[in-house]
Order: sequence, then structure tokens, then C-alpha cells
Amino acid sequence: MAQNELYRQKRTSAADAVRHVRNGDTVIVPTGAGEPPTLLTALSEQRRSFRDVKVSQILAVRKYDYIDPETVECVRHVALFYGSATRAGGQAGWIDFIPNYFSEIPAQIERGQIGAEVVFSLASPMDDEGYFSLSIGTDYTMAAVAKARAVVLEVNPNVPYAFGNCRVHISQVAALIESEEPVLEVGLPTIGPVQEAIGKHVADLIEDGSTLQIGYGGIPDAVVMQLTNKRDLGIHTEMIGDGILSLVESGTVTSRRKNYLPGKIIATFALGSQKLYRFMHRNPALEMHPVNFTNDPMLAGQNDKLVSINATLQVDLLGQCGSESLGSSPYSGTGGQADFVRAANRSRGGKSFIALPATAKNGTLSRIAPVLSPGTHVTTSKNDVNYVVTEFGVAQLRGKSGKQRAQELIGIAHPAFREELRSQAKAMHLI
Repeated sequence: MAQNELYRQKRTSAADAVRHVRNGDTVIVPTGAGEPPTLLTALSEQRRSFRDVKVSQILAVRKYDYIDPETVECVRHVALFYGSATRAGGQAGWIDFIPNYFSEIPAQIERGQIGAEVVFSLASPMDDEGYFSLSIGTDYTMAAVAKARAVVLEVNPNVPYAFGNCRVHISQVAALIESEEPVLEVGLPTIGPVQEAIGKHVADLIEDGSTLQIGYGGIPDAVVMQLTNKRDLGIHTEMIGDGILSLVESGTVTSRRKNYLPGKIIATFALGSQKLYRFMHRNPALEMHPVNFTNDPMLAGQNDKLVSINATLQVDLLGQCGSESLGSSPYSGTGGQADFVRAANRSRGGKSFIALPATAKNGTLSRIAPVLSPGTHVTTSKNDVNYVVTEFGVAQLRGKSGKQRAQELIGIAHPAFREELRSQAKAMHLI
């Protein structure tokens, strides 16, 4: 067959595949576990032979050797969202950052605002029609495939073949390598009593038949753990992980009552266990789509009763959420939080929850503050935020005045800080 011959022609070594990169190129890499470890290791080994190459990715989960302050003039990481592998470099200033809404990255690639000369991606084995599935990191990678001069795939039999708009044909591929190491696994976060209390507050407000978007972290997963008594939930999210898988296995997620893409679990990237990846393989109930489809507020908001569950670091008394920095020090990124808050606001019967522990630094600092710490990057605006949840309760803000918002938020602050917050709110003429 012609596609098998093309496959043989394009199969090469990682060292040779990396030579498709030219000086000045931007290499687009998928989110999280979709990053190709063999290719990025080879790039790291050859990094000193390049000049002004950028690797752009929304979440790097492994710290490859190219993530190196000594060789940034050769190969530099450009973060679209900071994670543990890139945070320190971002805070020190030798890793660059491009502010973005996750849903809009494909459009920025299409318009040339974000470079995409080369794509490096993990991919499933080729099917009989010559297609690979970029199932684990569909995200903005499909837009980059359409734009790139060279698409280089790392083909791995452990990568699931998923359905949806996540396929690349062998004719679009410049080179491919083969690897067999297990896909990176990420376990569920640790859940403590604070997260459990927050999870219960949120779960109590989720109705049967809702469609969920669930972010990553202890608080979203604490919500998931308390949803097994719900019925006929649906999923339209950016990340599918083991928390969602547990809801499917319990029978809680059926997608029967979804009015938009009924019967389908919709996501744009996967981060979890080998069990999750096996669940994804040729599963007709699951579709992986680009992020400009999954996260577009106009599209996601067509789901009735869309529930968005995300975490933040700090909230001020008007409801502004600083979810991605500690003061001016970068910590993560906007990701899809603002996308799905807006989608839930558009949804008939939708609810968006922004959750946070009431305190930080062992109870010495209130995360609900009169104003955000100086330099804080605002992630979700006061105009978009709806429910804010701590372990002490729920503040519903949408449609409320500044004074009402301040009173609601003080009511869910840690009791030790409420009087001080009231005094500060009075000085600001908020109560």
C-alpha cells in the first residue's frame, strides 16, 4: 500500500529527525504527556548546534536538558503555561512566556502571532488509511500541523488511537521515529480535609444531567470524588484525567442528557494513568478535538447546565481572581479557566466555580484579600466570575454589586480574618 511505503521512506532516527529544525524556527510541542520524549532528548543533545530555536508548549511536564539557562541562545523554551519543569526558569527570566487564552492559541498560530515552523508530537501507530492520532495532545497542535514546514512524529504503540478531529495523515509528515516507552503517567493530586470540604460545597450545587469541565488539581478532584451519587452527567472539558474516568466507571457519566454532542465525552488533551490511555483507545464514546473547539465559549456554552470547576490562588473583594502568579512572580498561566468561566456563563443553567483554600502559609495569610497582591496577573475578571468557594462556604457574585460581593466574600473567608477584611472594606467604601 502507498501509505506503508511512505511510512518506510519517512522513518528515521531521532538524531536525523531533529535536523528538520532550522535556526530561527519555533518548534510546537503538544500539552503535557503528548510531548515526544525521544525527539526532545535528541534536540537537547544537539542543542548547541542550533541558534535562536524556540520550543513553544503550554505545559512541559519533563525537564529536558534543552531547558538550560546556559544554552538559551541556542534553544529557548517559550512557555504558554508554566509547570514544574519551567516555573523556576520563568521566575528567573530565562524562559519566555506568551500570555494567552488556551482557546485562542490555534488562531494565534494560524495568524503567525505564534511561530510554528516545526511540530514535534507523540502519535499513535498509523491506521490502515494512513492516519495517526494525536490523541493525548490535540490542543493547538492540529493548527500547527496545518501551518508547519515540517511535522515530525514520535510513533508509539502505547499512544491510544482516539476519534475526533485529531488525525494526521502520513502525507503530512516530514519524518517519523518509533519508540515504545510507556506514555508518561500523572497520578491524582493529594486531597486533604480543606479540599474535601470545598468539594462538598461545589458538589451540592451540581444537578443531575449537568455537563462538566474539570480542571486539574486537588480541589477539582475533590469535587469529582463527591459526584458518584449524581446521575447522567456529561463531559465537555479541556483535560481528561483519571478523575473523569472514575466517574465513567461508576456509571455517573453517561452523556445521555447532553444536548450538545450527546453521548460523547469531549476533551482536547489527556493526562493520567495507563488505564486512562487504554480507555481512550478506539472508544466511540470519546472524541478528542482541537482546543479552539473544546474551549470556545460560544461552542462549549451550547451545553445546557455546563459546570466549570477551576482553582485560583487569590481573590479580591470585587471577585477578581489571580490564578497564575504569586504577586508578580509567575506560577502557571491562564490556561482554559477564563474560557470555561465564560462558557458556563453563556450556558442555559450553567454554573462556574472558582475554588480556593481560605488561607495560605499555614493559616497566616488570607487568600481573600481587599485587593490582589501588587503585580498579580488577573486570570478571571470581576465581570466573569460567578461562584467563589472556600472550605467555609459559597459566595455567588454574578449580578451582585461591589458592596454585596465584598460581604459575600468576607462571609467565606477564614473567621480569623473576617473582622480585618471588614475594616479594610469599609476604608475602601465597599461596605
